Amino acid sequence: MLDERLLQILVCPTCRVSLEYKERRKVLICAQCSTRYEVREGIPIMLGPDRKD
Repeated sequence: MLDERLLQILVCPTCRVSLEYKERRKVLICAQCSTRYEVREGIPIMLGPDRKD
């Protein structure tokens, strides 16, 4: 679960649009470009789509 305050300020690093949290899948999804960002142990992994960890 992500803190609601955090969800209010997070935006997609690519297009700067708000993100929607899908708790069941543990991902944040950009409303504009549909990029998905994984959430690991409550921490959003906000690397752009061209970055690998």
